[in-house]
Amino acid sequence: MSEGEGIVVIFTGKGKGKTSAALGIVLRSVGHGQRVAMIQFIKGEWYYGELTSSKRLEPEFDMVVSGRGFVGIIDDDLPLEEHQAAAKLAIDIAKKKVSSGDYDVVILDEINYALKLKLIVIEDALDLLKCKARRTSVILTGNYAPTRLIELADMVTEMKEIKHPFRNGVRAMKGIDY
Repeated sequence: MSEGEGIVVIFTGKGKGKTSAALGIVLRSVGHGQRVAMIQFIKGEWYYGELTSSKRLEPEFDMVVSGRGFVGIIDDDLPLEEHQAAAKLAIDIAKKKVSSGDYDVVILDEINYALKLKLIVIEDALDLLKCKARRTSVILTGNYAPTRLIELADMVTEMKEIKHPFRNGVRAMKGIDY
């Protein structure tokens, strides 16, 4: 790998902080005047803070919410096919951004969950990484990162939960969890 060449990064694991770590890279990159895109594969139906804060980082930061919400939880009344169509659209959008050379960093937020839930197949993710512009770094987030992606990545960080207030009945907190 030569200087100026982008890398592939994975944030995975059962602990909290995968998307937050990717958003930290957004702040750092935008601070250097770099262009960043984030494509969200799952989130979409609920409000979360990055929907508003991302607007403050434009035009350097481009966030695309493609997901139709969390799959298979209590208030998910969408057929699986709708989630799959949204994830396929996210792959198409990501391919354009990753291959364009217009972005220094492209974040594929919760793509690992989309793979685990069979919304997309591993070949979709591998093909996307094959078309990556040379200088673009790609970050993949979500638990259950497949071995094939881990082997391909240049850097992998696993988040491990040691303690979380949810275990004591504390609900998700604004600003911390969403």
